[in-house]
Amino acid sequence: MPRKLLKKYSPDPDKIRNMKGLGFLGKWLGNPALWHFHRHSVARAFVIGLFWMSIPMPSQMVAAAITAIIFRANLPISVALVWISNPLTMPPIFYFNYLVGTWILHTPAEPSLHFELSWHWMMTTLDHIWLPLYLGSAVVGIVLGVIFYFLIQCYWRWHVTSRWKQRHQT
Repeated sequence: MPRKLLKKYSPDPDKIRNMKGLGFLGKWLGNPALWHFHRHSVARAFVIGLFWMSIPMPSQMVAAAITAIIFRANLPISVALVWISNPLTMPPIFYFNYLVGTWILHTPAEPSLHFELSWHWMMTTLDHIWLPLYLGSAVVGIVLGVIFYFLIQCYWRWHVTSRWKQRHQT
């Protein structure tokens, strides 16, 4: 079930390779390991996608794609998971990451901090909160990635084992 469902919604590798803007990646995008849906590549894709999702930076999808290519993880899943942090979910995600960072650094959180997606906010506020924000984001990304890595591994094994038992009972 996981493999069929994932294959159903993933893009066609040939279409992606032939896109104009991605021509420079053609050599790497041709690697079949980036498009396979097996337990290890999907679990690695969750680590990569959830890590980059939690890092506040532009071009999260590019970072996730390059990391997926390097670690031979499933490329579509790595890039798709980055979209968990979208303009609607960014403020609560990054505020939580900031609070985790302040907790790790044992520093008080800014009491009147509110997140805005604007250049003015970044220039006036980011210089005060960048360390707890990025430390918290890295920690949250790593923890989420590791948790989901093991969850995917366990679920995949359970699913394959239960399907195998079903086939042999009939």
